[in-house]
Amino acid sequence: QVQLVESGGGLVQAGGSLRLSCAASGGTLRTRAVAWFRQAPGKEREFVAAISWSGGGTDYGDSVKGRFTISKDNAKSTVYLQMNSLKPEDTAVYYCAADNVATQSRSYRYWGQGTQVTVSS
Repeated sequence: QVQLVESGGGLVQAGGSLRLSCAASGGTLRTRAVAWFRQAPGKEREFVAAISWSGGGTDYGDSVKGRFTISKDNAKSTVYLQMNSLKPEDTAVYYCAADNVATQSRSYRYWGQGTQVTVSS
């Protein structure tokens, strides 16, 4: 059973940057694709980005393309989400998820507890 823990959230001004981390315990991310999702109050969960098990393939949601970058350090079993040019509409709880799926998948078995990102205007 893989446990995922997100970190790096916080409060930032519009235009600023944050880097989120997703670390695994009780299992490895080396053989799993990892994705980031987010959910704002009163809204449905939204796909943000995904990376393949090897780190060689990525996928992004339209709203974050060109601003966010997902990366993977298999040696540390950790995935990162670098978020630049943040906007108030990026405010949400960000979750990481992992599974043995393709990057195009939006269905994951393992989920973290989430980390809050708040972008002030």
